[in-house]
Amino acid sequence: MDPHGGPYLNRNALCSALGAARLCQITMGCAVVAMVTHKAGFSGSQGAFCMAAWCCCFSMSTVVFFLDATRLYSCLRVSWDNLTVTCAACATLMYMTASVVYPLFFVRSECPYEGCDVRDFRIAVTVCSILGTLAYGAEVALCRARPGQIVVGYMATVPGLLKVVQAFVACIIFGALANGSQYSLYGATIYCVVVYASCFALTVLVVILTVCKRTKPVHCMPFDRFVVVCTLLEVLLYLSASVVWPVFCFDTKYGSPWRPSSCPRGKCPWDSKVVVAVFSCINFGLYLTDLIYSQRVKFVSSSSRV
Repeated sequence: MDPHGGPYLNRNALCSALGAARLCQITMGCAVVAMVTHKAGFSGSQGAFCMAAWCCCFSMSTVVFFLDATRLYSCLRVSWDNLTVTCAACATLMYMTASVVYPLFFVRSECPYEGCDVRDFRIAVTVCSILGTLAYGAEVALCRARPGQIVVGYMATVPGLLKVVQAFVACIIFGALANGSQYSLYGATIYCVVVYASCFALTVLVVILTVCKRTKPVHCMPFDRFVVVCTLLEVLLYLSASVVWPVFCFDTKYGSPWRPSSCPRGKCPWDSKVVVAVFSCINFGLYLTDLIYSQRVKFVSSSSRV
């Protein structure tokens, strides 16, 4: 018992739906890492990404569960609710990606070459990874703010969760840009890269300020209004990039609207350009949705005070 008469351990972290979800995350993460290192194996950049995602999420979940169970999170100068839901949302996206990439590149049916036991281990890894995705998604669903509830943290709202998705999509764009996209050929495509980097930096800045409880007024502007202004700017920037990038990559004057037949699969600049164009439109939609929901949250919170 502690000096205040309460138990040393946080029972809610152990005996609750949220605690069960985190225990499932740790269990699935441990199973995946153990099976991959024991028999399933991985190779190449795709396998390295999957393994890094699983190890990172497993370590993060273990630390979060330990700090929550022992109440040591109170020693941290962060908003614990905002931090945990941000980590859960990020882990959901990473696990979801790994659950698609790993079976796509490693689960095959050639038993005579690798042995059926290797294939079976890789199938088991995929199943555990999918279960881990559901466990992280369950934590996000349990922590997400709902209409009529008191909002504990900004990151638990729809705009806050969208910030995590926007940053994740931006990382996919950066990966495609680095994979021989030839973005340096024209000044317009360089402008698009600057747009992606600037919007990513603004989004990460908002997340960091929220998690670190630095939500004081910015230059005589309330923090929630500052976030809306940043989101509007990001919408306009992404709108311009979503138009400029396809023009300077697929117009016959600057590039090719069709995939060159001599272009090798996996290392084709045209493929990378398509990925950037598609995910630019996706992120534009995410920022636009973020802006709409931010206005809705502002209206609801304002009317509730009246």
